[in-house]
Amino acid sequence: VQLLESGGGSVQAGGSLRLACAVSGLTASRRCMAWFRQLPGKEREGVANVDMYDNPTYADFVKGRLTISRDNAKNILYLQMGSLKPEDTGTYFCAAGPLGLTCSSGGKDQPSLYNTWGQGTQVTVSS
Repeated sequence: VQLLESGGGSVQAGGSLRLACAVSGLTASRRCMAWFRQLPGKEREGVANVDMYDNPTYADFVKGRLTISRDNAKNILYLQMGSLKPEDTGTYFCAAGPLGLTCSSGGKDQPSLYNTWGQGTQVTVSS
């Protein structure tokens, strides 16, 4: 089983990035899939998730700037990020929940409930 993130990088404030998470060894469409982030000096926090019915939920701080999606045919999870701010700088991780995990609402995912993680991709937003 492997989750491989890509798409991170450095952008100026107001810019956009699209993160991708290529999933192998499990079927992403059958699970709650999520994006987390870890800001410098902070704990890992949920950003967005999508359940097996393709229903997304987002953390409050997203405020319409980010969109999670999943290509079930390609087994890839995406996070489209727009209107980026310097405070979005951090490492972004995708994660797969175990079969049967119900996605939390409002981005209130607990990292401990997810059993498969990618290595993370760095996002740096400069002012």
